[in-house]
Amino acid sequence: MTIFIGADHRGLELKNAIIEYLHEKNIRIEDLGPYELDPLDDAIDYAQKVAQAVLQNPENYLGITICGSGCAVSMAANRLKGIRSGVAMNPHQSAHLRENDHANILSLAADYNTLEEAHKIVDAFITAKPKMEEKYIRRVNKLDADNQSVIKAPQNLP
Repeated sequence: MTIFIGADHRGLELKNAIIEYLHEKNIRIEDLGPYELDPLDDAIDYAQKVAQAVLQNPENYLGITICGSGCAVSMAANRLKGIRSGVAMNPHQSAHLRENDHANILSLAADYNTLEEAHKIVDAFITAKPKMEEKYIRRVNKLDADNQSVIKAPQNLP
């Protein structure tokens, strides 16, 4: 298993701590940035780098994205077809996300989870296995269908 990880400035410290934690567990992890603090960086950029990396081999790759709320990185990652990302605030939700929803990216909220909580959430995600019953497969297939809508931004924004 390879795990790709990325964060914005608000998730940088947690990202680095999770990398260290997973290295201690001998789990292969690829850091996609940032590598230094930049208060003006965008969560979207790092989330989409992680999503693109996971899509190279979705059977064997997982991702972790981190921002202040976990929401921006999850939304950005989910823009890529084949990615199923969700925010987990506790280990039970994290395992559910992986097992029932076949999530391939875990999004974490740096502002709302302690490092100890984040370790437990990550452990639950990477040890859980997707359920293969028909109802779960059917739901994943619906998510990956081509009938996704696109929202267009208003033209009169400042």
